Parts: sequence; C-alpha cells; structure tokens
Amino acid sequence: MRLSHEYREQWSTSSKVLFRLLFIYFSLFLFFFVAGSLLTPILVKLGQAIGSEGRLERFPTGSGDTTMAYLQLLFLALITPPLTIIWSILDRKRPSYNQFFYWFLVILRMFLILQMFIYGFAKIYKVQFPTTSLARLLMPIGDMSPMGLAWTYMGHSEGFNMFVGIMEVLGGLLLIPRRTQTLGAFITIGVMTQVMMMNFFFDIPVKLLSAHLVIIALIIFLADWKRFSQVFIKNETASSLKYYEVSRDPHYKKLIFWFKVIVASILIGLMCWQGYSRERSFGDKREKPELYGIWEVSTFVKNADTLPPLLTDQNRWRYLIVDRKGSATIKYMTDKMVWYDFEVDKPNQSLSIYRKVDSTAVNTFKFARRDSTLHIDGIFYKDTLRVDFKAKDLSKIELLNRGFHWVNETPYNR
Repeated sequence: MRLSHEYREQWSTSSKVLFRLLFIYFSLFLFFFVAGSLLTPILVKLGQAIGSEGRLERFPTGSGDTTMAYLQLLFLALITPPLTIIWSILDRKRPSYNQFFYWFLVILRMFLILQMFIYGFAKIYKVQFPTTSLARLLMPIGDMSPMGLAWTYMGHSEGFNMFVGIMEVLGGLLLIPRRTQTLGAFITIGVMTQVMMMNFFFDIPVKLLSAHLVIIALIIFLADWKRFSQVFIKNETASSLKYYEVSRDPHYKKLIFWFKVIVASILIGLMCWQGYSRERSFGDKREKPELYGIWEVSTFVKNADTLPPLLTDQNRWRYLIVDRKGSATIKYMTDKMVWYDFEVDKPNQSLSIYRKVDSTAVNTFKFARRDSTLHIDGIFYKDTLRVDFKAKDLSKIELLNRGFHWVNETPYNR
C-alpha cells in the first residue's frame, strides 16, 4: 500500500482508502489550525463526557499542548475513520485521485513551507532562543525546568541558532518547486525530527505541532519513496515520473513559476523584516535599559534595621536584576525570584518597582549611581528601605565569555 504523486490511471483499493484517510484528517487539522475556535463548544462537551480535569477553554499561553489541543486531536481521531468509510462507500467506483492528491500535496507543502520559514527565521535572527537572561544566570541548574535548560542551551550560541534556522529555511525553499519537493521533505524530516525529540524529551509544549510537521514531511517524501529506494537502497536506475498536470498550457506554467517566485520573495522579505525588528525590539540586539546589570546587595536597611545576609531571611534582597526595559527581578536570600514592573526616571533620579497584579501603590525610590555602585532609598510595600548595591562584573561570567577555541589540550567542562 503506497501513494505516489506519479500520474496513474488506476489506483489500488488500499491506496485510495489510505488517501481518503489522510486527506480527511489533515484537511480537518489544517482547517481547525486556523479556525479552532469553531470547535470549542464540541470540545468542551467532549472533555466533560470523558471526565477531563483539564482547562476546558481556549486561552493564549504560548503552549500548543493544552487540554483543548489534545481534545481536538481526539476529536479528529474519532471522526476521521467513519468519514473515511462513508467516502469509500459513496466513491468506491472512482479509479484514481490524481487531481485530489496533487492539490492535497500542494496544500501540505504550503503549510509546511510557512512553518519552516516562521521557525527558521526566528532562529536566524535569534528571536526564539535569545541569549540567557541575567536572572537565569543566577539560577542553579537544578532549579531549571527541562524546557528552561533547553532554552539556555539553544540560546547560548548564535552560530548554532543560525545553522538550525538556515536548515529549516532551506527545507522550506526546496519544498517550493515540485522537482525538489522530495529533497526538501527529506531535509525537513531530519531537522524537524530533532526538534520533535527535543520537544518530547525536554517537555517543551509544542509536541503536537512538531509531530504533525514531521508526519506532513513524511507524506510528501513517501510520495516519491519508490524512486528514492531504487537509487539509494537498491542501487538501481530510477525512471522519471509522469506528473499529474493541471494544465499543459506553457503560459500557465510560467504563471505558476512567477507566482511562486513573487510569493516566496514577499514571504521571505516579511520574515526578514519581522526578524530584524523583533531582534532589535526584544531580542539580543535590543537597547539595554537604564541600570542594566546584576546588582548585588551589599547593605540592606529595612525600617532603620540593618539586616545581615542570612540565607534564611525571606525579606532581605540578594540581587536586583535589570535585564529588559520595563521589568526587573529581585532575588531574595532564600533564592526566591520575583518579577516586578520597573520604571526609571533618570532626570529625576527616581525609580518605581511594582506589580500590576497588586492593588497596592507603586513603590517609589530615589537612586544614585556611581560607576559600579548603586544606592536606592524609598518605600517598598509600606517598609522604608535603604539599599546599597555593587554591580557584578559580567565579563567574569564563564558562560558568557568562554568563547570558541580550536585547540583544547584537555576538556574544559566545568
């Protein structure tokens, strides 16, 4: 049982059934990928029927592996077989699906190309995996989540990001012409299988999407499996394919060629512009905020009482971490980290530390900075604080400054 994008007058029964199954499932998958909200009432009832304890509503969190996502997968798995049976009964006399299969592959390729460009350019411009944040540099590795560890690993190297991104974009580019779609699918399978395995084994919540991307690439690749196996496995000569042709009009072929060139150029241009803008808005090339750095507390006075640096003190600050404009992190002596909104008024030498979720007033401080020292004085949640800081020397952080070495006489694995 196999499918091929080669034109055939007569398909086997098993090939037709397989095609119907794949066509129904992935057509529904792609439709609800865009318009998933239409399924919400059905999925809520399905979740209630099976006694799901997950969150039965759609909400934006950045996760693709929510309860609703798995319920949608279950819904597609339940509805696809009966629809396939009905289609097979009603359309059992059709000799082949050459035209259907051609457009099916076109749609799958378009979706896969778009995803490869989105994720590829997000790595080329280092937006998906930015350099390790200052707060994470102070986090013990044992406190990281598996996903946090993966993000730290990927974010460390700009070169590795660019390599992976280029391979993803290359797979997408080769999927555009029909003549190179098999090679593009082959490259995409390799790249996306690695991504899928990382998602599964590091508990990154894009498992469902990455798995579907691998399967889609497999479908495109297996459409030309016979010729691939003849050349690379059996060491035989492979004959050229007789493609299904929508039209033999040469003007149509030129139109399609230039349509692909123009659309691909526009898409690549948009991705480059978006990546360039995002990298400079919140990526590695963003403008560093005022008071950027890791500020270690040297003196902490609360309500006229100087608190010693005891690791059991839940109130004394240990670090003030300013990494991104508009936010800061306070790390307490107990290693607890709390993220705050952070605004600096440089002309008035004042700053505000607060949390929008709190109903309390904004905490305002006066500050004075001199070289690598910082002093703040003000009110923090009804307590009077006077805090002196000393900036940590970021050039001495090994992870940021080890660099590349051609020669290593011994492994440097700290």
